[in-house]
Amino acid sequence: MEFEFWWLLGIPVFFGLGWIAARVDINQLISESRTLPRGYFKGLNFLLNEQPDKAIDAFIEIVKLDPETVDLHFALGNLFRRRGETERAIRVHQNLLARPDLPAEHKAHAQYELGQDYLKAGLLDRAEETFHLLNDTQYGAQAGRALLEIYQREKEWARAIKAAETLQASGAGGRQKEIAQFYCELAEDELVHTNPDAAMNMLEKALATDRKSVRANILLGDVYLAKGDVEAALLAWRRVEHQSVPHAALVAQRLLDGYQAVGRMKEGLNLLRAYLAEASSIDLLEVVFKAVLELEGVEAANQLVSDELRRTPTLLGLDKFLEARMINAPAEIRPELSVVKTLVHSYTQKLARYQCTHCGFKARQFYWHCPGCNHWETYPPRRTEELNVMN
Repeated sequence: MEFEFWWLLGIPVFFGLGWIAARVDINQLISESRTLPRGYFKGLNFLLNEQPDKAIDAFIEIVKLDPETVDLHFALGNLFRRRGETERAIRVHQNLLARPDLPAEHKAHAQYELGQDYLKAGLLDRAEETFHLLNDTQYGAQAGRALLEIYQREKEWARAIKAAETLQASGAGGRQKEIAQFYCELAEDELVHTNPDAAMNMLEKALATDRKSVRANILLGDVYLAKGDVEAALLAWRRVEHQSVPHAALVAQRLLDGYQAVGRMKEGLNLLRAYLAEASSIDLLEVVFKAVLELEGVEAANQLVSDELRRTPTLLGLDKFLEARMINAPAEIRPELSVVKTLVHSYTQKLARYQCTHCGFKARQFYWHCPGCNHWETYPPRRTEELNVMN
């Protein structure tokens, strides 16, 4: 293909058109900026310099001079809410809603922001009432998520299920995992009130919603145990290994007690040893160690811990190793060994935590629902040090 020299003549033309377009955009921007109050840029500058107090003062002055500035009302309300001044945020958004000339779009926005103010202030009844008014607006999905949060805070699990199902039906994303957890919460409530049949019904719904629900199978075993059917409980707890072997540590003691109850403790111990071989866990090791110590003696227990420490070298494992060694340690070295054990144990207490993968919240016990960020199933069933070693 030969180069056409006349193309060069088009370059200045295109350059000129681009320059004209840029000038038009710049002139329009300058024209629009002149219509904005000076205090607006002053407040914006304070925000950029992370001076929210001065920004609020500047925006308040603008609102006083020009009450029609709807967007500034929203900005001011959000600033108040972020600072924890929920009463002032509520007044700003209520004032907006009181305006008879407010367009429907802005009214829905103000209603949503008011609901967020109530939620932040802990006024859950008012927040719920406000969000319900947004069902048929463009803020319907956001209001639905807020309602779901409210029902979870209030532990109204049946209403949480309906809210999650409504969100899911609206195309706002799958909620199967959460719905299954809500059914599990209801099942636990029924178990506490000694209603195993009602609990069973809830757990069947949980598994119908999410067949991968580990918690549902754990609770199902608890229900069978409450009904006196140990064999059925063992089958339910063993289903956990097919869903997630690391989670088997959560049912290890249940399994061992169940096998002991039916006179097959050796079978149960061998099962837990197989779990330990497949998925190392300090919690699982604790259960297996005690069982081996009882059934096979000190030497076998020492060998178990020693082998596990070599396979997964952690301070938590070392703590268990020192505990095992102290059982039959010679009297002359016992004091020194005890000092080392105490030092290691005091340090490992900081490491023996479960950690949320979403927000990083650490806890001594395992949670299905993170107390920090309120997300579900974000805790791995292993302690933080074990996860660091594996990574």
